[in-house]
Amino acid sequence: MRISALLLLLAAPAATSAFTFTPAPSLARSRSFAPSSTLRMNAESAEVKEIKVGVIGCGRIGLVHLGAITKAPNVKPVIVSNPTVSKAEAAAKQYGVDRFSSDAMDVITDPEVDAVWICSPSQFHADQIKACAANGKHVFCEKPIATDLAETVEAINEMNEAGLKLMIGLQRRFDQNFIRVKKAIIDKEVGDTIMVKLCSRDPAPPPFEYVKGGGGIFNDMAVHDLDMTRFLVGEDPIDILSVGSCHIDKSIEVLDGSEAFDTAACILRYPNGVQAMVDVCRQSSYGYDQRAEVLGTKGMIATDNVYPNTARLFKTGKRC
Repeated sequence: MRISALLLLLAAPAATSAFTFTPAPSLARSRSFAPSSTLRMNAESAEVKEIKVGVIGCGRIGLVHLGAITKAPNVKPVIVSNPTVSKAEAAAKQYGVDRFSSDAMDVITDPEVDAVWICSPSQFHADQIKACAANGKHVFCEKPIATDLAETVEAINEMNEAGLKLMIGLQRRFDQNFIRVKKAIIDKEVGDTIMVKLCSRDPAPPPFEYVKGGGGIFNDMAVHDLDMTRFLVGEDPIDILSVGSCHIDKSIEVLDGSEAFDTAACILRYPNGVQAMVDVCRQSSYGYDQRAEVLGTKGMIATDNVYPNTARLFKTGKRC
């Protein structure tokens, strides 16, 4: 879904303005929030052209995106890059891409490219986004935008000033489980929201090289859950308390800041009095684990990470 979302935005008529980060409260006010329906409507009303894409980074996630891009209609990957050029060459061969390079700037400056997929390590994202802005390229970027706030704001501003679309890989907003939970909140199925709980645990920790320079567990991993609290609550938090520790991969303890953590928790408070709790861990012995729970004045809705959706609604005297 996250691939299709940007591709449909790019295919929309010129009247569609640059993609900006709209504050979450606008979601809470809408009782007809349905991202997939909106995107389908845009696609049907737009005159679709072939979108030519360049991909930066041919690691695990880059290959995932290449696979999705090649299956999407009216899209053609035309160039890929990776610092280890043999990986770029292998990816180009696997997905039928004509050109490859070891230099990301070859992708960004390519005159044939309409949009760039940034799948490089986190510490390179901001500079590559800004380079895309300078070269008139729309961007899909894996999270995070940057490893610090100042660079994040600068990258967003430069894309907006250039009139270009920027989308970040916060794909849970398009996940049927979370869409169902959001609908329950909007429709007051659980009454007024009191508390939100989110849990994310990966089956195995990433390698040391991935963690180093990645911005730490909050920017790199908990970012999905922190974004989801904003999505579900409909506001930005006013207070955040976070703690972290290392339990699994002791080698990362030599790193700086939250890069030395493989386990973390956050407590958030919102202007409307809602509280949220987030826990993340880079390894779960029993496998991938992603859950959400919203407690309201009239019930609770909870979901697990299973397709198409596993949302369960709990109301007074019954479990739906």
